[in-house]
Amino acid sequence: MNIGVLALQGAVREHLKQIELSGHTGLPVKRVEELSDIDGLVLPGGESTTMRRLMDLYGFTEVLRESDLPMYGTCAGLILLADEIEGYDEGHLKKMNIKVERNSFGRQVDSFEADLDVKGIEEQVNAVFIRAPHIMSVEDEVEVLSEVENKMVAVKQDKYLGISFHPELTDDYKIMKYFIEEMVAKNQ
Repeated sequence: MNIGVLALQGAVREHLKQIELSGHTGLPVKRVEELSDIDGLVLPGGESTTMRRLMDLYGFTEVLRESDLPMYGTCAGLILLADEIEGYDEGHLKKMNIKVERNSFGRQVDSFEADLDVKGIEEQVNAVFIRAPHIMSVEDEVEVLSEVENKMVAVKQDKYLGISFHPELTDDYKIMKYFIEEMVAKNQ
């Protein structure tokens, strides 16, 4: 399968590597027209406000709101997928019925690593938290996959996966493989 990574800002190369390690083709997506070449889309970590501005500038926001592509958001990507963002009037893509809080684990100096149990994945997942958001609340159709420090950090809804952390900064590609097998392949 062809899995795209929104290549406007953030950890694009690292996600492409994880897609390749999962046995699929990773494609950087820089133009809206390239969305027709992919089976699923990764929204990488980075800075969510900057990513939203770039998505607006290059015409991605409305197209992705209307798209039925499976999507996987890490850190800032999770924020982009959320219906609600604490302290903001509205969400960006509004794909997941969740409310998130930005930078809820603290500043850059408060970054940490943890091995997490993630529902649907047999072995623990190595997770890096950097200025990470957390999921404050979820609606009934959202399944919570993992928590850390009593905060929800991984959720799925239909063909959307959102996580607070950065597995792409490790050699652990189990989450990417999970996204491709559970969200992309099952929605073909």
